[in-house]
Amino acid sequence: MVIITLPAYNEELTLPPLLESIQESMAENQIEYRVIVVNDGSSDGTAEVVERMRDRMPINRVDHPANRGLGETIRTGLLRALEEAKDPDIIVTMDSDNTHTPGLVARMVRGIREGNDVVIASRFRPGARIIGLPLHRRALSQGASWILRILFPTPNVRDFTCGFRAYRAALLRRAFSTYGHEFVAQSGFSCMVDILLKLRELGAIMSEVPLILRYDLKYSVSKMMIFTTIRETLGLAARRRLGGG
Repeated sequence: MVIITLPAYNEELTLPPLLESIQESMAENQIEYRVIVVNDGSSDGTAEVVERMRDRMPINRVDHPANRGLGETIRTGLLRALEEAKDPDIIVTMDSDNTHTPGLVARMVRGIREGNDVVIASRFRPGARIIGLPLHRRALSQGASWILRILFPTPNVRDFTCGFRAYRAALLRRAFSTYGHEFVAQSGFSCMVDILLKLRELGAIMSEVPLILRYDLKYSVSKMMIFTTIRETLGLAARRRLGGG
């Protein structure tokens, strides 16, 4: 079983094509799956989109009454997925803005079945492509990758920030048991780095597959506040490097 969790904030326009692509890809690859959309206090028709898809695919919705940010939305999605998952199952996180291609999920699932605990869709592997992302955003992502690789060398990991990942359910269950609420302690986009560094401490076996990032298919406005994210990520890296958690 593969459980796909989607954090969604005002993604009324991007969710329909993404969900249709998930449905098609899972059917093509004969993968048993479920989708969990965590609606993070959206003010548009995000919730209605999910309801319309209920008759077409196995999908559930969890609502935050108000916007809580990516960190808490990821935490909610992972915990809800673990309620439904057995230890051999695979939990996938993806962005809801249609920039991540569901066709890659089958390859990531295969990576878990081959023995990895985490498989990351990476922008920094041979074969990866980034389409439609502004040059300054690409440069910042590349810079963050180099800094984190120097500070936290991790076998087979170059992309610490991408949210498109597959996790072995048993590993996530152990992580929540070990860290509790603090497993996902960052509120913003730096939560993805936080998660990876904690799984690294648990000795998780990780690998990457090349990602084709389709920023040209993103209809919604980016929620990332670039300089806030940089500050939070660098602060997190400094604290972890100095042993401050």
